[in-house]
Amino acid sequence: MLTRSLQRLSTGIFTALRRGLGTCAKWIRARPRLSVWLYRQGTADADYRDFNLWYFGQFSEQEKMLADRPRMDFYHTAITRHVKPGDRVIDLGTGTGILAAFAARQGAAKVYAIDHSDILKHAKRLAADNRIENVEFVATHSRDFKTAERVDVILHEQMGDFLFDEAMVTNVIDLRERLLKPGGLILPAQFEFFCEPVKVKDDRHIPFIWELNVHGYDYSCMERSRPQNPQYYQHASCDLNVVEHFLGEPAPALMVDLQTLNETNLPHQIQLTRTVVNAGRLDGFAVFFRALVDSDLALSSSPMDAGRAPHWGYRILRVETENYAKGDVIELTLTVDQWAVPDSWRWSQKKISA
Repeated sequence: MLTRSLQRLSTGIFTALRRGLGTCAKWIRARPRLSVWLYRQGTADADYRDFNLWYFGQFSEQEKMLADRPRMDFYHTAITRHVKPGDRVIDLGTGTGILAAFAARQGAAKVYAIDHSDILKHAKRLAADNRIENVEFVATHSRDFKTAERVDVILHEQMGDFLFDEAMVTNVIDLRERLLKPGGLILPAQFEFFCEPVKVKDDRHIPFIWELNVHGYDYSCMERSRPQNPQYYQHASCDLNVVEHFLGEPAPALMVDLQTLNETNLPHQIQLTRTVVNAGRLDGFAVFFRALVDSDLALSSSPMDAGRAPHWGYRILRVETENYAKGDVIELTLTVDQWAVPDSWRWSQKKISA
């Protein structure tokens, strides 16, 4: 009942936003965590679009992405290598237009820079000020965009902290099927999705409330009041000082190639095992990704990678505290209703002692 009530509340608030209730919108936007939570509760595509309209239109969000040096170096190198003179290019979710500008500077004959947020007016001014030509800025959602001639390259940066949570798969595949030439290129197309058991540093470890005993004050009875909000069981961070180590040897739990992927082929359940090589407390499973373009060009959001792209967070799917010895085996089952809605994910683990 609680979940259904919250869903109705979120739908009502977003309906109000669509009707232009400015006071309500201002209040919501001043509370980013609430805004993100409301977006995730929604199932309608209109709610997703409403969220994007303001969230990525803010200078503060654009600044984080533009100041992320590994991100910008990755995209600049990928575009320099793979966009050729005369290419026709779509830049999906152009933001301030910087990827479109990189493509234009490589000699692209035409770049369609698509965005449906207010940031587009600033992108146009930036392009003019930087003498960028051959870029057409299109104020629309990508699924409403049409062009008579198919393109050679689709550029995108649709990865979320959970990789899939910004509708990357749906939006990119839609453009691929409708508007990409046979043999055309998606940048980036290949992704590795990780869900690795981790130990958090002791001074950053936060147990569930029912696991606590503070100077003899026992909280175990709180287990009967476990929260129903899925986000309670997720920890978000981009801080390299949170995770102490992986318990096992990391390996992709899922590999995705947007050049060939059929969305219906994404699994609804992933099972993986990790043999413990670094003993310690299991605090949860870190969700992160790697984007790959060439064998020597990758972008990581790993909590253990000093060269990670810092504006992305990684997520820890929390579990109740349990200690593991070297040689123990951790079995994880991750069940997914909708990959683009992380609150629909459920997970459980099993310990097999050495």
